[in-house]
Amino acid sequence: MESNLSLFIKYLAEEKAMASNSLLAYGRDVNDFIIFLSEKGISDLDDVTKTEVISFLLALKNHGKSAATVNRKLASLRSFFYYIKSRKGLAIDPTEGIKSPKIERKKLEYLTVEQIERLLTKPDDSIKGRRDRALLEVLYASGMRVSEAAAADLSNINLRIGFITTDGEHGKARAIPLGRPARAALEAYIYESRPMLLNHEGPETQALFLNYNGDRLTRQGIWKIIKLNAKAADIDAEITPKTLRNSFAVHMIQNGADLMTLKELMGHEDLTATQVYLSFSKNRIKDVYDHAHPRA
Repeated sequence: MESNLSLFIKYLAEEKAMASNSLLAYGRDVNDFIIFLSEKGISDLDDVTKTEVISFLLALKNHGKSAATVNRKLASLRSFFYYIKSRKGLAIDPTEGIKSPKIERKKLEYLTVEQIERLLTKPDDSIKGRRDRALLEVLYASGMRVSEAAAADLSNINLRIGFITTDGEHGKARAIPLGRPARAALEAYIYESRPMLLNHEGPETQALFLNYNGDRLTRQGIWKIIKLNAKAADIDAEITPKTLRNSFAVHMIQNGADLMTLKELMGHEDLTATQVYLSFSKNRIKDVYDHAHPRA
């Protein structure tokens, strides 16, 4: 089976021009199934039936895997068996007719543009206020994870060009543009407030966002800043560490951003994670159609 998997990955790379991350995901998914089959004493693909595929999917579910993960692995197996059937003469595709689990979509928590404007203008010109404004502006301008903002160092900022870099998750490093308001807020904070917060020498002196002790702001500290400023701005919406990230994504989609660009900006490993924002583009698509089609 391993040789078939190698040929399948080669086919995806050469004929489908699939990206390396996707190749790794497909290979991992199919290999997990091969291991599952070997544990059941099955070594020939001709002996694989729909029962084995369903048992594999149920085992994933029983081990706490999400419906999205189960769906992805099933999609990988479908592609694999389609390839084997078409290229190797497999008699029966054991994935045929198996339905994908339904994914229950959680309600996306995000702020409106008007709420964002209120939030971003709430911090004052005090030492703490300039830091808070810079932090909030960066989170909304970049769509960074709160953990990424907490880990950011001064070296991650390029004010001249207007970029912030992050190592991201799963080693997915990226450079994200920053708009003029975020750059201005950062400049005011870095040159006027940060030196006042930096009151000791140590390993954290390169941290971008500091607390009153001169140490790196933690993820919890950033969440507290977001909640306090949201309360001051009379925003009743539930604020979580992901609220500003969601707001960034929704507003980008609503203003015409495509999914692939958004995926890269947000540092998603694959497009599945980005697709949750797709529903917010429907009105935009209708507007474009109404404007562009001669018989709309």
